[in-house]
Amino acid sequence: MEHYIKSKEKEMIDLLETLVNIDSGSYIKKGIDKIGKMLVSEYKELGFRTEIIEEQERGNHIILRHQEADNPKIMIVAHMDTVFPKGTVKSRPFRIEDHFAYGPGVVDMKGSLVSVLYAIKALHHAGNEGYKNVEIILNSDEEIGSTSSRKLIEQTANNKEYSLIVEPGRRDGSIVSARKGGGRYTLKVKGVAAHAGVEHEKGRSAIAELAYKTIKLHELTKYQEGITVNVGMIEGGTSVNTVASTAIAGVDVRIAKMEQAPLLDKKIREICSVSDIEGTEIEVKGKINRPPMEKTKGSIKLLKIVQEAGAEAGINIKDTYTGGGSDGAFTSALGVPTMDGLGPVGGFAHSEEEYLDLDTFVERTFMLATIISKLTASQHAAHLSHADIV
Repeated sequence: MEHYIKSKEKEMIDLLETLVNIDSGSYIKKGIDKIGKMLVSEYKELGFRTEIIEEQERGNHIILRHQEADNPKIMIVAHMDTVFPKGTVKSRPFRIEDHFAYGPGVVDMKGSLVSVLYAIKALHHAGNEGYKNVEIILNSDEEIGSTSSRKLIEQTANNKEYSLIVEPGRRDGSIVSARKGGGRYTLKVKGVAAHAGVEHEKGRSAIAELAYKTIKLHELTKYQEGITVNVGMIEGGTSVNTVASTAIAGVDVRIAKMEQAPLLDKKIREICSVSDIEGTEIEVKGKINRPPMEKTKGSIKLLKIVQEAGAEAGINIKDTYTGGGSDGAFTSALGVPTMDGLGPVGGFAHSEEEYLDLDTFVERTFMLATIISKLTASQHAAHLSHADIV
């Protein structure tokens, strides 16, 4: 399989360029669907059947499985959306410098879309049955919390034994074995407007009330327990010489364990239930809706298989824990052994400096194909062992 993938490297880079040069931000349905159609066409040539989950405002979700698949036990999740607005490609299209590829979404995660496809192609070319043992989800809204695809991911995970998430590998090549969970809250404060110079005493500042709440919410952060609370956006007021009658804040919350969620949610609501400035009112909306991806006995066993596959590809695979979220949290929370960060290596995702290290493109694709092959072989061996016992 390795030789096959190496022979297709130029093809892979050409497809990567094509995908990167399509604006596909989470709210750009046309671009996401264009990418989806291109990938569906590629998979159809390999005998894969497609189920399209139609979305009216966002890009469609896609489920892929081979026509000869019989209850596949491996799920692969990859997203087609990026964080970048329409017009980004025009201002900074795909380019290669010193064997690094640049462009919007190049590593998060258009490189992974190509990598998954060519891993499957390699298995198919080698006659390895692994390509029949996968069910692939291409979703369109991961960058905005997988709001509509979460249910699809969870339903697909119900009868799976493994979940492979192809977010990019860390810059040092590490894969992700655990992630924080979290959620978002919105605070809306209503105060009383007044002229700041003439009758300041009659006003009740919504901004001042929000300032008190910001300090108290930040005090909920406990690094040693993996809990962070961050008021990341604030807006309010109408003019500099008016006591602000309204203010809004966006709050990001991260947790290390799901058991932390109920108490943290309770504390946030308790803080916001009492005004520090008399005459102001606070409305809280939101929740902790993304579970953490915790390291389990099952995921530790999967990690070992991934490391064995990495060794065959000439890669020393280390694992890491990160505060960022991904779709792996949903499958992990259902008890499915999950491993993340299996895509090509790169860095500075979500920024103008985002890059993919092309030296890792072939090796990580070969590693992914090998992981699928090993998981399929181990399942087959387990079934044979069970049959012997029976």
